[in-house]
Amino acid sequence: MRATAVEGTGTFAPLRQKVFAVLWVATIVGNTGSFIRDIASSWLVTDLSATPVAVSLVQAAATLPIFLLAIPAGVLSDILDRRKFLIVVQLLLAVTSLCLLFLSATGQQSVSSLIALTFVGGIGAALVAPTWQAIVPELVPRQDVKGAVALNSLGINISRAIGPALGGLLLAWFGAAVTYGVDVITYVFVIAALLWWRREAVEDDALAERFFGAFRAGLRYARASRELHVVLLRAAVFFAFSSAIWALLPLVARQLLGGGASFYGVLLGAVGAGAICGALVMPRLRALLDADGLLLASAILTAIVMGVLSLAPPQWTAITALLVCGAAWIAALTTLNSTAQSILPNWVRGRSLAVYLTVFNGAMTGGSLVWGAVAEAVGVPVALGAAAIGLLCVGLGFHAVKLPKGEADLAPSNHWPEPLTAAPIENDRGPVLVLIEYTVDKTDRPSFLKALARLSHERRRDGAYGWGLTEDAADPSRIVEWFMVESWAEHMRQHRRVSKADADIQQGVRLYHKGSEAPVVHHLLSINRPHLGGS
Repeated sequence: MRATAVEGTGTFAPLRQKVFAVLWVATIVGNTGSFIRDIASSWLVTDLSATPVAVSLVQAAATLPIFLLAIPAGVLSDILDRRKFLIVVQLLLAVTSLCLLFLSATGQQSVSSLIALTFVGGIGAALVAPTWQAIVPELVPRQDVKGAVALNSLGINISRAIGPALGGLLLAWFGAAVTYGVDVITYVFVIAALLWWRREAVEDDALAERFFGAFRAGLRYARASRELHVVLLRAAVFFAFSSAIWALLPLVARQLLGGGASFYGVLLGAVGAGAICGALVMPRLRALLDADGLLLASAILTAIVMGVLSLAPPQWTAITALLVCGAAWIAALTTLNSTAQSILPNWVRGRSLAVYLTVFNGAMTGGSLVWGAVAEAVGVPVALGAAAIGLLCVGLGFHAVKLPKGEADLAPSNHWPEPLTAAPIENDRGPVLVLIEYTVDKTDRPSFLKALARLSHERRRDGAYGWGLTEDAADPSRIVEWFMVESWAEHMRQHRRVSKADADIQQGVRLYHKGSEAPVVHHLLSINRPHLGGS
């Protein structure tokens, strides 16, 4: 269902879209259940084994599948019916929680089974995470996309405020089995909302991508997009150090602050409550600080919070500090996520967001393991202090690497004419060599080559696996740009992928071409060699 434009672009404007509003509430319910499940697992492992390594392994088991599977999941989100895909995975997650319920109710739960089922739950989270993010542009008009991303982050943190506190209370009053049972019930609500959503059926398309081709196209795009590289770098260094607070918080609650399961839930609830407050004031913060300023402020505040927790403060001080941490965390997540959304075209959104999630969860997984090992070796306070100093250093050091503005128009331009062919061409025939002949004055050559350097990234993002320039030895003013595409179908997809912003880049290149006629374009197809062997 494609959203229509509505007046107003405030924080809550996307909720005027009925489908978005229903799915937003459903994700809050579902994420609340996930936090309820996670607090049960995080606390249960401290009963089964209180070593920092065991605690950090549960955290790693939840995030490692997203690191391993996010990119394949992103491919699936771009080539499958997203609604049906979400329903199937929600069923998988419900079965996982049922298994946790059974093992806890029968007293058969162990560290190994807990880690294994947490890993399966992580697989489900890996499969749905890119899809939940990729459907946003389907549900709201373009001007509300950033607001919808912020609302999704707000929704997660509403769940973070409610889920851990509720999970801690359920765990303390009724035990792990009932806590996992509540999580199962939340999946019923999410599946019902997805069944209610009548997504427009995608028409059959002869150029529809297949898994491995789509996988390669997604990796090519990620490899060629310099703007995405900046977002990934900034995310990696931030989350690698800030992951310490999540990996070690159960031990902080139990060992440094002397609390129980309900207090641990209160700490996580404080993070969520702080995130809600942070999300509500984000519009004002954006008016005061740009994206880079918000990310730097988030790093500084998170580092301060980790430093405070390392000193084993009074419980009320820890709760206050985690309120600040929640606000800083939502500012960082929203800034990085909305920047990633704003620089990605729809055709590769799921795959590229999956790359972002891979980096995010890879940093979280690696950081959790490293900080768990550090805590095992030198203690929780020293590990938190070291992470705080590291986060402060990388926050200041990488502030010079500016995030992209994300203001380009990425809607398809559809300005490329259909190639002239002598006969119909089979879609799988290839590779295809495309040649574009330009005539450029000697005085314009440096500026022309600089413009072509920008164009080369666009060619590679949209499907080319090779790109280069040649000049005529007899006439240096005749310059030929060439690029290779793996098949005729992939080149036809290139025609659809060129955005309006990319069309402007191409027009900037063609301004240097001399002559009344447009640059000549040739499409050269490989010829399969005939069989030359003997009988």
